[in-house]
Amino acid sequence: MNRESTKKIKIGNIEIGGGSPIAIQSMTNTKTEDVQATVSQILALEAVGCDVIRCAVPSVEAAQALSMIKKQIHIPLVADIHFDYRLAIAAIEHGADKIRINPGNIGSEERVQMVVDKAKEYGVPIRVGVNSGSLEKSLIQKYGGVTAEGIVESALDKVHMIENMGYDNLVVSIKSSDVLMCVKAHELISKVCKYPLHVGITESGTVLSGNIKSSVGLGIILHEGIGDTIRVSLTGDPIEEIKSAKLILKTLGLRSGGIEVVSCPTCGRTRIDLISLASRVEEMVADIPLDIKVAVMGCVVNGPGEAREADIGIAGGIGEGLLIKKGEVIKKVPEDQLLAVLREELLNWKE
Repeated sequence: MNRESTKKIKIGNIEIGGGSPIAIQSMTNTKTEDVQATVSQILALEAVGCDVIRCAVPSVEAAQALSMIKKQIHIPLVADIHFDYRLAIAAIEHGADKIRINPGNIGSEERVQMVVDKAKEYGVPIRVGVNSGSLEKSLIQKYGGVTAEGIVESALDKVHMIENMGYDNLVVSIKSSDVLMCVKAHELISKVCKYPLHVGITESGTVLSGNIKSSVGLGIILHEGIGDTIRVSLTGDPIEEIKSAKLILKTLGLRSGGIEVVSCPTCGRTRIDLISLASRVEEMVADIPLDIKVAVMGCVVNGPGEAREADIGIAGGIGEGLLIKKGEVIKKVPEDQLLAVLREELLNWKE
């Protein structure tokens, strides 16, 4: 079932599923009980486009901190709980907009039932999360190892358990660090699961490897019409996760808005520090609310032609540069003024 037909679920002040815009998530890496540090990080993530934020709740102090954090942020707050059902209950009571649990490690069905009852009382959705690394031994034996089929069966077992407890305010998450296994698992579960899917490649790695694995995996899954909310999991600054997620969605045509920066590869004709210039342009345009394409070219020979498909571009020469609109040179300026001239054009943009 594709994202248009999944069940619509409300998380705080946003909706996911049922054709709603794909929401971008991240997770704080502060100690949740450090309210000031956690709020500061969440506000920074909001500023770059985070739609939903998740915080680890490993202690009673962390659960209690949620109510203070909630008062100072503007996006839905998800509590991430492992092992202790009492922390899930406390997180709900202290204002979590959603909880993430793996019912398999919460304990007995009676304990899961207590969490479900509390979620029902507060109208809080439950994200049922299953990772390939936590697959039950019985399913590993059944399928001869960790497989997509085993991950799906594990997730559906948990979903059916909670449904049988009388609750269907659910989001489902199945993750693996094996990209192709993750893709296959999502293809399988999307055929039989009516709930919105939270999609990500878990433990994907550093900013470089994590971006590549997430782009490939999320790109395939999202392009197939699967997925209602995403996280790009990176070992690094969470802000990088949001930047990457936005670019993945924009590249797939699933989100519009924001300036797209394209740049040519460096070559022997390059006479400027193109690598630095492209990075500076990307940072400079981040706060400009236009939906256009900006090209950054390394030489004046091919720059105008290569920038033709962009709305506006710059091309560097020896000590000077060109400002280009739709392939036509409109201005020649000293190299050190290129960025300022480009920004001025963008701030006063007219088609």
